[in-house]
Amino acid sequence: MDQRNNIYFASDFHLGIPDHASSLEREKKIVRWLYSIENDAKQIFLVGDLFDFWFEYKHVVPKGYVRLLGKLANLKDKGIDIQVFTGNHDLWMFDYFEKELNIPVHRQPITFEENGKKFFVGHGDGIGPGDKGYKLMKRIFTGKFNQWVFSLLHPRIAFSIANYFSHNSRSLNEEEQFLGEEKEWQILFAKEKLKKEHFDYFIFGHRHIALQIQIGNNTTFINLGDWVKHSTYAVFNGEKTELKYFEE
Repeated sequence: MDQRNNIYFASDFHLGIPDHASSLEREKKIVRWLYSIENDAKQIFLVGDLFDFWFEYKHVVPKGYVRLLGKLANLKDKGIDIQVFTGNHDLWMFDYFEKELNIPVHRQPITFEENGKKFFVGHGDGIGPGDKGYKLMKRIFTGKFNQWVFSLLHPRIAFSIANYFSHNSRSLNEEEQFLGEEKEWQILFAKEKLKKEHFDYFIFGHRHIALQIQIGNNTTFINLGDWVKHSTYAVFNGEKTELKYFEE
């Protein structure tokens, strides 16, 4: 009997920071988590910012992460469906995952239904009201011409620039704090969506807060936290979705 009934969600691994040793230790922990769920996982959603920086040249991809990539390939070969989302740190994923691992990459939130439950899943950056500066920056970074211009830089120069900004990113700073339902843009976005259509679960990353709360009638909002500080993930067992800690 097939025991693979669970759907797993995780985000914000931010591999690559703050240094090689720390990132490698975190990568090994993530791989341990993937080993721990492979016998009952039906689907795995990796909801953005797997890497603190990622840029694919035509014939060059970032160095490292072989343990994670190898394990994802192994799980995919075992028949486990894996869905990857771009985040604001790794939005320059192109076709490497799709061609080499046969794993689709989503650049926008998606919706799906499983066992009568409706899900809305996305990285969660740039949604809701406000944050106009980031939304403009994202449009600039995702522009085809700007991506082409960046690709003209030698990888050594491009990655040096990216690593400089990574070491000054919020991922290394003090832990993010929950601002309250009326100030969290993701929650405001979810509440607006609920006015038009019911969802049982909204699942986002990006904010680095491990959070599970009820919003509206019979709707659960989950922010997946991260693996820099929390090592959190969510699992849907066919009946309910819960936020959990790995190796707490």
